[in-house]
Amino acid sequence: MSVAKVTEITAASTTSIEDAISTGIARADKTLKGIKGAWVQQITVECDGGKVSEWRVNMKVSFVLND
Repeated sequence: MSVAKVTEITAASTTSIEDAISTGIARADKTLKGIKGAWVQQITVECDGGKVSEWRVNMKVSFVLND
């Protein structure tokens, strides 16, 4: 039987929402081994001159705890 833990992270990208998600998961994977999934809870943007300058995502990431 596996036991999982959930942690909340925030990631940002000047490129896209998808890039913010991928960047956050890739960074989390450096310290949280066994990531199984993520739930995007919130998406926000920063604007500059009437255009989106940065996408931000707030996610809950689940990972399996080692024995």
